[in-house]
Amino acid sequence: MTSVSLPIAPVSGRSSSDIPLSEKNFAEIASIMLRDCGIEFSKTKQALIHSRLIKRLHALRLQSFDEYCDLIRGDRGTEERARMRDALTTNVTRFFREPHHFEHLRKHVLAPAINRIKAGGRLRIWSAGCSSGQEPYSIALTILDMLPDARSYDVKILATDISENVLGTARNARYPIEELEGIPVGMRRSWIESEAEHFRLDDAVKGLVTLKSLNLIGNWPMKGPFDAIFCRNVVIYFGEATQVQIWQKMLPLLSPSGAVYIGHSERISGPAMSHFAVDGITTYLVRKAAAA
Repeated sequence: MTSVSLPIAPVSGRSSSDIPLSEKNFAEIASIMLRDCGIEFSKTKQALIHSRLIKRLHALRLQSFDEYCDLIRGDRGTEERARMRDALTTNVTRFFREPHHFEHLRKHVLAPAINRIKAGGRLRIWSAGCSSGQEPYSIALTILDMLPDARSYDVKILATDISENVLGTARNARYPIEELEGIPVGMRRSWIESEAEHFRLDDAVKGLVTLKSLNLIGNWPMKGPFDAIFCRNVVIYFGEATQVQIWQKMLPLLSPSGAVYIGHSERISGPAMSHFAVDGITTYLVRKAAAA
């Protein structure tokens, strides 16, 4: 299917406040988001959806949300549905966000694995909901800080996200210079090339990370086992039933001593909860009994 790029321009003669989002339009948009990616929007989010999607109406030169819903429900709406997902999901991230997770990764996952890796063993880590790449690249930097020649061994980080837009940024691995503040100085010297207003990550960092598109409510093609899974500030957008399903699907993909790192507003729930032991702030380890 051929896609057509439309210029960004305001809807002539009408302000954002003049284009209402009816309850019917809101319900249809919320239903599509739930169906496509498992994200639930309550009625309290109607103003948020209006404020974020009005820009799409302007870009598409549409006069109403009725027209917008006509577009996204049809076969021609595949590309716009992806843009809608990007507009309605928050991709807030930074390098080494929640530093205690990376300290735990260093001490309890990586340190015990170094000798195994050097002897030919493997290390696998999954960044689920990787956004624009800061999380998986922070994992890679942590690994390289402990094992500078990690690319010579069987060490891989899988980084997935539903948004091709943020994955494009991650693949480029070029970030605004102000984001350097979150990266330890020693790592900056070894693995980062600074430019005037941006910096680039060294190939050694990028080489550890494989970026893939993945919808968490769809099929998961990977088999694991993973030594650690980062799934932070992702399931908070899902309903309770979907959260339970995700934790349940995640459990068999973890190694017997695998770690899971989640967001500060999240908790592992459902039957999977009995198979994990809390090991720090928003940090869980597989119970030995679960791995037996």
